[in-house]
Amino acid sequence: MPTVKYQKDETVMGRWPGSSLYYQVKVVGFDSKSQLYTVIYKDGTELELKEQDIRSAAGFQLRSRSRSRSRSPGRRRSRSRSPARTTRRSSSRTAAAVAAAAITESAKESSRKDAKVKDTPEADLSSVQTKEAENNSNNKHEKKEENNTANKVNEKPEAKVDAEPEKNQGRYNLRRRKDDGDAKPVETKAEEPEEKEAKPAPAPTVATTLDFGGKIGAYFWLLFLPAWVLFLLLQVNMEDPSLVNFPPPLPPLETLWDTQAFGIVILWILFQALLYVLPVGKVSELSEGMPLRTGERLKYRTNGFFAIVVSALVAVAAVYQGIDLTYIHSNFLQLSVATFLISVLLSIYLYIRSRYVSADQLALGGNSGNVVYDFFKGRELNPRIKNFDLKFFCEMRPGLIGWCLINFAMALAEMKQQGLDAPSYAMILVNVFQLLYVVDGLWNEEAILTTMDLMHDGFGFMLAFGDLVWVPFTYTLQAYYLVSHPNPLSPLVVALIVTLKLVGFYIFRKSNSEKNAFRRNPSDPTLSYLKTIPTATGKSLLVSGWWGVVRHPNYLGDLIMALAWSLPCGFSHLLPWYYMIYFIILLVHRDSRDMSNCRRKYGSAWDEYCRTVRYRIIPRVY
Repeated sequence: MPTVKYQKDETVMGRWPGSSLYYQVKVVGFDSKSQLYTVIYKDGTELELKEQDIRSAAGFQLRSRSRSRSRSPGRRRSRSRSPARTTRRSSSRTAAAVAAAAITESAKESSRKDAKVKDTPEADLSSVQTKEAENNSNNKHEKKEENNTANKVNEKPEAKVDAEPEKNQGRYNLRRRKDDGDAKPVETKAEEPEEKEAKPAPAPTVATTLDFGGKIGAYFWLLFLPAWVLFLLLQVNMEDPSLVNFPPPLPPLETLWDTQAFGIVILWILFQALLYVLPVGKVSELSEGMPLRTGERLKYRTNGFFAIVVSALVAVAAVYQGIDLTYIHSNFLQLSVATFLISVLLSIYLYIRSRYVSADQLALGGNSGNVVYDFFKGRELNPRIKNFDLKFFCEMRPGLIGWCLINFAMALAEMKQQGLDAPSYAMILVNVFQLLYVVDGLWNEEAILTTMDLMHDGFGFMLAFGDLVWVPFTYTLQAYYLVSHPNPLSPLVVALIVTLKLVGFYIFRKSNSEKNAFRRNPSDPTLSYLKTIPTATGKSLLVSGWWGVVRHPNYLGDLIMALAWSLPCGFSHLLPWYYMIYFIILLVHRDSRDMSNCRRKYGSAWDEYCRTVRYRIIPRVY
């Protein structure tokens, strides 16, 4: 067994690939075969480094003091002429800033603050710059460096700092991150010779940027979302669901609660939980995405397709046994209220348990310190009961499969209410289109492991309500609408709608497949035709294929499919077009968030990408 010099969870200093910059990192593990240490930065970036590229934190600080005190004679003479030369050097400060520090003592003090370099992703954070031991005695190199500094006195302080070229890249393994996360190293300051040795700073855990309107927005969404679902269900159930008849009459409060409906929802969730834990299907590990801040890589059993097949067989068997599934239609409001109550209870449990987990288990975006905001956004990133992942389960199982079950019940209710022997063409199209969408998602269940919900968002009311209430009780509005408001379709119209759906599905699936294949293996020969823009994070941005047409071709396919879902309902009322309208708002908002995040992560590379791929979702329109 080889000797392991650095132990797991030890804080050390790791060299950044292709440079002489060191940053604080945490040792995650050691691979005895490759003789590489896996280390993780505070922002989640993971590297594999050789032992010679790692320094102990204490030894690194001692070495820094030794170098600063034992300079060459030429360097000491140079510094004697300017006391401000004793100020530490930072990779993100320009030489002009060093020269300016020599003017007055006040300038010297201000130069000790962290300086930021604009529009330079490679040098966005202050870092520690150290040289190899053999360079300490190289007086020629030091004199040349001093001359270069003197020659740049007249440059503007805002001048950009050129990042060091990549060297010896083959010694490192910088893992690609599927979540498009920031791969910039966390700032680490060099210690002043006269200062005492500093202790490693703890990883930041408090959210500084708040989404969805911040703390005030959290209050609004907690009230608005349940009220909006209630409005939709009351409005669509009216004989004339026109918005002219707004607001719909409120039913008596006692009619909103039904114990049987509550029991049915509980049984449905438990049934899906049983299918989830069965040892069927593959166990997927998030091996190429962002690891947890603890360095842990969670595993997920992806058997969603198995779950929906079993659920379909059970539903058909229930109908065959005479169970009336039209109960779902006649008690839709009561079922939604019961599910809402469960989502609230789950959210309370999630918030309480998040108060007792370690800081590195929390989601940065949902840990603001404000109770209401954190309850809404979610504090804990991956809440688990042993190996049962609550967030992953709720994202993919009860609500998503329940969506298809509700649609099937609505088709039975249409036949019963309209006196039909078979569902109408419109109802068949809605059921088939949405079933295809859900089955495709469960067949490719691993893809959700790299989405924003799983990777970044904590699990709180926002996701619990969205997964359990919003999806099954608002995405089924088209089917619910058609039960009481039939819309006859001619064979030609049916063919046109089917064609539109297939086009949208083709764009959606092909673009996602191209992206996922590139993420898994960028050097795949079958993807050699793709053009990319390199970034400072080690990732590359696709600018050809589907991703060279628009920045989000998968969103485009999604919108076309949403259009095909709404067309079977006709144009008599706006309500069945709710999903299409909501989805446009959702995707535009998500694109806006994505733009802000990517500009922060990739800097000038992202600006170049935007110039190359001009349109966001719809070619030549948006």
